[in-house]
Amino acid sequence: MKKHLLKMADLSKEDIFEILELAEKLKDYNKNKVSHYLLKDKTLGMIFAKSSTRTRVSFEVGMSQLGGKALFLSTNDLQLGRGEPIHDTAKVLSRYLDGVMIRTFAQQDVEDFAKYGDIPVINGLTDYAHPCQVLADLLTIKEYKLKKLDDFDKLKLCFIGDGFNMANSLLVGGLTVGMSVAIANPKEYEILQDMKDFGAKFSGKFLFTNSVKEAVKDADVVITDAWCSMGQTDKDERKAAFKDYKIDSNLMKLANKGAIVQHCLPAYRDEEISSEIFDLHENEIFDEAENRLHVQKAVMVKLMGEK
Repeated sequence: MKKHLLKMADLSKEDIFEILELAEKLKDYNKNKVSHYLLKDKTLGMIFAKSSTRTRVSFEVGMSQLGGKALFLSTNDLQLGRGEPIHDTAKVLSRYLDGVMIRTFAQQDVEDFAKYGDIPVINGLTDYAHPCQVLADLLTIKEYKLKKLDDFDKLKLCFIGDGFNMANSLLVGGLTVGMSVAIANPKEYEILQDMKDFGAKFSGKFLFTNSVKEAVKDADVVITDAWCSMGQTDKDERKAAFKDYKIDSNLMKLANKGAIVQHCLPAYRDEEISSEIFDLHENEIFDEAENRLHVQKAVMVKLMGEK
């Protein structure tokens, strides 16, 4: 595994499997109340330019369970908010911390922090990528649908929604572990060309379409996300463009029997997902949210633990 986790493409199939296996072990430790201070006396800085529920709580609790500490650092409070270059902030924080998690808008910010700093950097979310969420999705899929990791190649994953960070990371992560992946976006909000090019390398495994029915057909895993994310101001235009992109009972009839539904949350019921479908699959969705804690602990141990 590389020194940082900046995007899903930083991880090989073997890296992902190692993270999932460690996450399962750490999850079992939690369940059985087994102490696991694998990052004793380590400190994680958590830089937030975007507000958060799951990211902040899961990283902070995760570091505590691993025997370390986490510091909440809002960009409104850091000198970054007053124009200090990332170069300078990265150099200084590298002398205080053992690792940093960044939740921000621009992917270039996490790339630059990793370039100029001397400590591991974890992408907690950018507009381009959400690797920690997708690792949690993969762990949840494994728990619900697989007996062993090598069986990912028997599954089809479908994402319906915006061609944004979740679509990008699910596409890369799903194909890397062997799944077939279908992405359905409206024409106005399609995935980036580099994502289409990445998918094209996996002959017969990748489908991009504007048709939700084509994407969801025979899917084993159906995933969606909010139509309008933080920082996006075109909410009315998005509602119009996505009006036919809701996961509901009629659409789910096209998926395979026993298909699971995932949502990275927060969910806006009866917009991207019907209340009926959310309630029917809420165990899967909230297990997915819990698994953020376990996979992030595994990532931190891999990056920040003793070598």
